[in-house]
Amino acid sequence: MKPKTVDRIATGVIVTFALAIVAILVGLLGFIIFRGIGHISWDFLTSKPQNLRAGGGIGPQLFNSIYLLILTLIITIPLGWGAGIYMAEYAKPGRITNMIRLVVEVLSSFPSIVIGLFGLLVLVNTFGFGFSLLSGALALAVFNLPLMVRTTEQAFRSVPKAQKEAGLALGLSKWKIITSILLPVALPAMITGTILAAGRIFGEAAALMFTAGMSSPPLDFTNWNPFSERSPLNPMRPAETLAVHIWKVNSEQLKPDAAEIAAGASAVLVIMVLLFNLFARWFGRFVYRRMTAAKRMD
Repeated sequence: MKPKTVDRIATGVIVTFALAIVAILVGLLGFIIFRGIGHISWDFLTSKPQNLRAGGGIGPQLFNSIYLLILTLIITIPLGWGAGIYMAEYAKPGRITNMIRLVVEVLSSFPSIVIGLFGLLVLVNTFGFGFSLLSGALALAVFNLPLMVRTTEQAFRSVPKAQKEAGLALGLSKWKIITSILLPVALPAMITGTILAAGRIFGEAAALMFTAGMSSPPLDFTNWNPFSERSPLNPMRPAETLAVHIWKVNSEQLKPDAAEIAAGASAVLVIMVLLFNLFARWFGRFVYRRMTAAKRMD
């Protein structure tokens, strides 16, 4: 068989597989959104859920998901980015560094239910945080740190060595080289890792059932004092997220319209993930352009 024929066949097979993957993804997202979009309304997004009667919404669960995402990223981004920069630029090759990488790889393969049980034993019971947003955020931070560390380290290692050597030739300090030369180039990949971690936060349920809880107390959205018991910003209160709510509604089947509520909540969850991805990519490009412009001015 001629090389050109083999090349065309291989190209056709690869393109077919790629289109099949895209079709499966579009079909899955389209089915979820089409099935639940009819149940979404302003009242559904803002009202409280009903326990036994039909109707109700997902207002507290939607707020809890967004608030938990913010808390988790506040914890995860400094630790993940800092550890990744250390592994890429400061850690010396050796057994200890290899052991750290092995631990990170093993931790990234842990099932979420194991992280949830760890959070239940250590965070909820031993440290006394109870079923709370803080326990859930710390558990998800443990769950997402390996991904953040790996993507950050790989992003810094992918920067051409010539740029780093040019900074050394100019007499710049190591920290100045990291912040002014390496970080602007590595930032898009770091943003991508953050987006992947955030998607896991939105969709996680198993770990949160054992740490954040499966109920939400009555909240007073006029009280924004984080130390108040009924404040929505109180990090020590139980918080049922949207993913946990979907699982709970489907498993209990106590509501007459449980299927419709689960379908609407699933569509909201998918739309939230898509919107967050679009916003994060725009924000990453915006920060990259600003850092690049500031670098040129210097």
